Amino acid sequence: MPPRRGTLTTVLQGVLWILLGLWTEPGTASLPLLMDSVIQALAELEQKVPVTEVCHTASVWQLSAHNFGPHNPLYHFLFGGWRLKTMKLDPSVLSPELQGLTEKVIQHNVQGRQEYGVVLAPDGSTVAVEPLLAGLEAGLQGHRVINLPLESIATPPGARATIPDVGAVVPDVRVTIPGLKDASSDINSTDVRAMSPNVTATDLNVGAIFMDVPAPSPDNQTSLPDAKAKSPTTVDSLLVVTLARNLGLTFLQGSQAQSPPGLGAEGCWDQLSFPRNFTLLEPEVSPLTTAFLNGALDGALLGDYLSRAPEPRPPLSHLLRQYYGAGVAGDPGLRSNFRRQNGAALTSAPALTQQVWGTLILLQRLDPAHSQLKGMSQQQLAQVATHATKEFTEAFLGCPAIHPRCRWGAAPYRGRPTLLSLPLGFLYVHHTYLPSAPCTAFVSCAANMRSMQRFHQDTRGWDDIGYSFVLGSDGYVYEGRGWYWVGAHTLGHNSRGFGVAFVGNYTAELPAKAALRTVRDVLPRCAVRAGFLQPDYALLGHRQLVRTTCPGEALFHLLRTWPHFDANVKPRTARRASRRSKRKPPPRTLPATDLQ
Repeated sequence: MPPRRGTLTTVLQGVLWILLGLWTEPGTASLPLLMDSVIQALAELEQKVPVTEVCHTASVWQLSAHNFGPHNPLYHFLFGGWRLKTMKLDPSVLSPELQGLTEKVIQHNVQGRQEYGVVLAPDGSTVAVEPLLAGLEAGLQGHRVINLPLESIATPPGARATIPDVGAVVPDVRVTIPGLKDASSDINSTDVRAMSPNVTATDLNVGAIFMDVPAPSPDNQTSLPDAKAKSPTTVDSLLVVTLARNLGLTFLQGSQAQSPPGLGAEGCWDQLSFPRNFTLLEPEVSPLTTAFLNGALDGALLGDYLSRAPEPRPPLSHLLRQYYGAGVAGDPGLRSNFRRQNGAALTSAPALTQQVWGTLILLQRLDPAHSQLKGMSQQQLAQVATHATKEFTEAFLGCPAIHPRCRWGAAPYRGRPTLLSLPLGFLYVHHTYLPSAPCTAFVSCAANMRSMQRFHQDTRGWDDIGYSFVLGSDGYVYEGRGWYWVGAHTLGHNSRGFGVAFVGNYTAELPAKAALRTVRDVLPRCAVRAGFLQPDYALLGHRQLVRTTCPGEALFHLLRTWPHFDANVKPRTARRASRRSKRKPPPRTLPATDLQ
């Protein structure tokens, strides 16, 4: 007899809470810290958990009653109202290896420059597991409106928390993402030409797809609620446990005039083939690292998907394998590569501000003696929420995802790099020509980066890969010489601008639409905001300064239509440009693909 409607969902919820409840169990952490290992753990649990009506989410609460975050007042208020039977859990439900893995990844933490509770995903991104699982749990419970209590409801020790009023699905928090519904099952990793509503066939020549959602812009900033603005009366439990709580509390700690230190900080794994330790690149960071925000966005997006999916819902291991692979339900737009674009579509800045504000109000009413919230007025909480949302939407969602050098396996710089004098006034656009085929996955893009670096260092005799940044067709930017060091991309002009290259030959066709939008809008806007690029910067094709066909006829023709393109710059020969360069080019005739 097939399981009744709702049974599979409760089994999936039980699987999550078994995983959460095991985080303090001893084990041998012999598995690499990979998302594939987390998926393996989920798959093993899904095979062993009994498919019975008593296998509900709340039946596993007691497994972590004194050890894990979901038993703090906020989590219990949001999810603790379902009175269900307790599940008896066999201690051997997970193998020792997977218990050891769970112990390492189930709770996110930053200590000094070490970040814990994170794993390496197949797309090259690092993901915190805790907010991911919290979002999955919230999605399985149902994407619900939780009515805020009107006054303090602090729960005395040992007492049962008040059951919240639960409403319907949140009506105004979310912009529906096209990729979250009506996905075609005919699309797979080898056929990624499916259309999102605003993408045409000619835009998809390299296969990377994403919903064409405008990124947050400084021209569309979150406005501070005025004195007459009504405080929130509801919150969305999914956004509370993934983003709103952590945004609010983190920005309570920092200055109201600037970002907390290290918002969106990146890091390096000890090794990519068998990762064990993750070290942050910056000495002082907030808990809102790139890995944490990645996990929070993934949890919010997948939780939203689960809350909308009809029964029977897919096994969580299957859902995660799709999301961190070719795309959920065959939709290449709904995958981890495009979490920032999809996150910008999930909720608007004003709506997220209300969620952060409402979450701080809820925390204050759950614990009036909270050290950070005690005595704060509604207007002060609103200011924190506004500032937190502004920084998150502009400095994270509004910036491209950039893989650092260590992520693609860069060799060390040879010689002594020269600092740039920032901000710069130019952005020079290139195509790599070779490799001529666009890279659509992290493995191939990283291999292309290593190949280009070897060619530039060993054959050209340069200190490093020449480009400042390289655009793959996998949704990511790859750091070359980066924001601070003079590159070797545009002979005679390397110190005046950043050199950005698209992987591929764009003589006859165009790069992926996502990559084009990154160079046209997202990367320069983020660079201007951070002080790397002048607001009135000029965008030029490589051929305008050096005798070359780069960046390809088709791409250069498109560049001429972009807002910052400077058509008044006349083409220069390589010989004229070389007179202005302190570095002489190699003593031979250079092909059209030469960067300098």
